[in-house]
This record gives sequence, structure tokens and C-alpha cells, in this order.
Amino acid sequence: MSLYGTQQLVDGMRAVRQNTSLMAGDIPEEHHAFRATPETRSVAETLVHIAWLWTADHLMHEELRLDSLDGFDFPALLATSAAEERVARSKAEIIDMLRVEGERAARWVEGLSDAFLSERISFPGGGSASRFEMLLGTKEHELQHRAQLTVLQRMVGIVPRSTGLA
Repeated sequence: MSLYGTQQLVDGMRAVRQNTSLMAGDIPEEHHAFRATPETRSVAETLVHIAWLWTADHLMHEELRLDSLDGFDFPALLATSAAEERVARSKAEIIDMLRVEGERAARWVEGLSDAFLSERISFPGGGSASRFEMLLGTKEHELQHRAQLTVLQRMVGIVPRSTGLA
């Protein structure tokens, strides 16, 4: 019996993204340039980074169909993400990007076969993970950035909806 499979992952992806979009809606556009320190992403950059996350998975698993991350150009991937994050976008454009890219990713994952998701990807220096585990990790990555946004909300005086605590 499988307790957590592709459909549960997709349902989780959609739920996480819906809650991220709600959080994005709670943050006034006037706070989009706020950053905790000069070295960190702004609110807007963090939201765009979240919207862009699944693009990396699609590249590694679908377009390149990597079986190893050895030699993969992570600095180039991060540079592409950073360039996307720096594009000026309105709050409405960012929320739309979150919605569109989240649904695109969910539909993509929904169509992946169990055989494909079971394939192992080897890591530099040893170890491996299944494609499924890596995709689950991206959902967790989004949650990590949502936690950062919760702190940023508190820093600008917004009570995060997930806590309701003033």
C-alpha cells in the first residue's frame, strides 16, 4: 500500500502554492522592496524565486533528463534565477506568475510515470535520490522560503495569516 505517491505530491504542491499566493496577496506592494539585510532577497525577489523554483526541476528532469548532478552547472542555474528575480514586476504580475507556474508544474508532475519518478539521480561525491524525492524537496524548498516571508511580514508589521497571533 502506498501512502504518499504522485497524486499526493501534486495535491501538496497545489496546496502549498495556493497558500504562498495567499501570503503574497497579504503583503502590500509598498513592502515588496523590503529585505532583511542588504545581502538577502527582497520580498518580491523571494516571491519570484518561489514562482521560478519548478523551472529548475523541469530543466533537470525533463529537458536534460539528468541521471547525475555531477558536472551540472548550478552557478548558471542560480544566475538565471537571480536574473528572473531582478525583473521589475507588479504585485499582480507576481501573484499571477505564482499561480501560472505553480499550476504548470503540478500538471507536469501529474503526468510523470512511476517508472520515471523512481529513477535515481546520483549526487557529486556520492549518494543519490529518486526523481520523486527531488521533486518533494522542491515543495519543501518553497515552504522554506515561505517561512522566510513570514519573518519578513513580521518585520514590516504584518501579522501572518498562518499564525493569526498579533
